[in-house]
Amino acid sequence: MPLISLDPLSGRYLSFAEREEIGLLRARAYGVREIARRLGRSPSTISRELRRNAATRGGRLDYRASVAQWHADRQARRPKPCKLASNDRLQQYVQDRLAGTVCAPDGSEIAGPKVRWVGRRHGRRQDRRWATAWSPEQIARRLPADFPGDETMRISHEAIYQALYIQGRGVLSRDLTACLRTGRALRVPRARTRGRGRKFVTKEVMISQRPCEADDRAVPGHWEGDLIIGLDSSAIGTLVERTSRFTVLLHLPPMEGHGGPRAKNGPPLAGHGAQAVRDAIAATIARLPGHLRRSLTWDQGAEMAQHAQLRIDTGLAVYFADPHSPWQRGTNENTNGLLRQYFPKGTDLSRHSRSELKAVATVLNNRPRKTLGWRTPDEVFNEHL
Repeated sequence: MPLISLDPLSGRYLSFAEREEIGLLRARAYGVREIARRLGRSPSTISRELRRNAATRGGRLDYRASVAQWHADRQARRPKPCKLASNDRLQQYVQDRLAGTVCAPDGSEIAGPKVRWVGRRHGRRQDRRWATAWSPEQIARRLPADFPGDETMRISHEAIYQALYIQGRGVLSRDLTACLRTGRALRVPRARTRGRGRKFVTKEVMISQRPCEADDRAVPGHWEGDLIIGLDSSAIGTLVERTSRFTVLLHLPPMEGHGGPRAKNGPPLAGHGAQAVRDAIAATIARLPGHLRRSLTWDQGAEMAQHAQLRIDTGLAVYFADPHSPWQRGTNENTNGLLRQYFPKGTDLSRHSRSELKAVATVLNNRPRKTLGWRTPDEVFNEHL
C-alpha cells in the first residue's frame, strides 16, 4: 500500500492542501461542520482527523498540517505488526478463550472426544473438538470489561479472524479454526455470500407487500407453506390456512431415476423441485373457491422459483418471508412441529402414500385448538366454505 503523499492518488484520503485548510479554519475557531462544508467532506471525516492527527507534544490538541501529514504517513505504512504477535499477554488471553479446556463445575478438566484436525469443516453429525469456544467478537467485546484501564489489551474480532485464517499473520495455529462455531478451515469470501440471494425474489413479492388483512387473520384465504425434509432428500409439502389452521399435505414422491446418476442440467429428481411443488400446489389450491385462495407466504427456498407461473395458473398471490425469519410464518412452523410426531426427522418421507398423508392431515384438522375456542380447524374451515 503506497504512503499518503502530497499528491494523493485517490480522493478518499485527505490531501496536504486540505489539511492546511483545516488548520487555518480551525485557528479561526470554525466548527467541525463548517469546516466539512467548506471542504466538501463528511463532518465525521473532519472530526476523526482532528482527533487522530493532532499535535500533542505540547500537552494540547493543537492541529498543524505538517504534523497531521506525518501522522497519516506513519499510520499508512504496511505491513503493520500484528497485535497478537507483539503482545504475549493478549495472545494468551485470546487463545485461552478460543481453545481453552472445558472444565466441570468442580474444576476438573474434561477432554471430550478426540478429533483429528483434517483441514476442512467437520460434518454436522460428527464429533467436534471440545473447547471454551468463545467467538472472536465475544473475546473482543469482553476485553474492555476484564482490562478497563489497560489500552494494550484491545483487539478487534476481525484481527482474530485474520490471525486464524491468514497464516501470513502467523500468530494463532490454524487448527484452532476447529474451535469456531462453524469449524471452517477456509473463510467464505463475501462475494460468494452476496451471490446466494434468490434471484426470483424481488421486493414486490416480499412479505412487507402482503395485504394487511392477512396479519390479523380476520379474512380467510391467506395460506402459509413450507417443506419438511426427511432422509435421502425426501420431502412433504405443507399448506396451512392462517385463520382456521386448516392443514393440507402435498405428496411429493421422488421422480424416476432418483438415486442414480443425474443428467447434467437436468431437473431435480428428489420430487420437490420448483416444477413439482408448483404442480402440487396448483392441483390442491385450484379446487378451492376464489375467496379462500388469496395469498401464500413461503420462505425463500428454491422450490418456489416458479411462483410467477403459479400465480398465473391459480390466481394465488405468492409472498416471501425475510431470510432467517421463521416467526413470519409462525402458523406453518407450529404445524410442522406437530407433523414431526408422525414424520420424525431422519426418516424416509417418500415411503408415505398420498392416502396416508390425507389421513394425517385429517387427524390434525379434527383436533380441537385452544386458539379457535376449542373448535377444530375442519369446523372453522367449513364455515368459510
